[in-house]
Amino acid sequence: MESQMIRPGHLTAHQTARLLGIELGSVRQLVHRGKLTRSGGTPRQPWYAVAEVTALVAERRTAKVA
Repeated sequence: MESQMIRPGHLTAHQTARLLGIELGSVRQLVHRGKLTRSGGTPRQPWYAVAEVTALVAERRTAKVA
């Protein structure tokens, strides 16, 4: 499903899951819990802002170290 044209500065749900090292369903849980917000796309193929995803990656790495 990554053939969709995506705006610069955004990631698909699959790319987001890959960067976070989690399953696609876990991305949905992060959205549900308010830790991640959709910033475009469609309800079935959401996009996430790169800046927000990289901040979440950094936060998760810091939490693992601590």
